[in-house]
Formats: sequence, C-alpha cells, structure tokens
Amino acid sequence: MKKKLNVLLVCGAGASSSFMAAKMRVAAKKRGIELTIHARSESEISNFIGEVDAIMVGPHLYFYYEELKKNFCSNCLIILMNKDYYSKLDGDKALDHLEKEFSDLHD
Repeated sequence: MKKKLNVLLVCGAGASSSFMAAKMRVAAKKRGIELTIHARSESEISNFIGEVDAIMVGPHLYFYYEELKKNFCSNCLIILMNKDYYSKLDGDKALDHLEKEFSDLHD
C-alpha cells in the first residue's frame, strides 16, 4: 500500500462514516500509515472524484456500490465495507480491508 492515502468514507448522511473515519485514523497512526479520511454522505461523492485514492462505501449502501464502480472514479479503488466491522466501528478491521484491497490491486 502506498505510504500516503486519501480516502473517502461514504454512508447515508455522513454520521456513521465520521465515527469510522476517526477509528481508522487511530489505527493508521498506530501502523505509521499517513491517511487522510473524509467522511461524507453519498450525495457529496462527486466533490471528491479525482482527489481520492479510495472510496469506502458503507454496507447499507450496497445497492450504490456497482453504480459507483461503473460511473465514478476510474482511477481510484471502490470498496464495499464489511457489515461486521462497520457495525462495530472497528477501525483496525476497516484498515485491514483497505490494505488488502490495495495489495490485491498491485499483485
């Protein structure tokens, strides 16, 4: 995974993704990963296209995931977050998922 990442977390209104973003920042700091995370609602995604390395979508927006993959961000990674770690706001597991997706992308 590259050393500095710019990530957008997306949920319905931006509230739960804000909590997850805070947890992921703590996990990234512990691992020495430079991570900028923006937490926003789905309606704000277009404001970040071209600025982020990855978009992580809340599991409750699974229906929106395929549309994002088709219509947005051809040069960034789009990840559907797992409901198990998302519901627990487990920043470590979310960061693990992000790292794995970047690793798989570059293998």
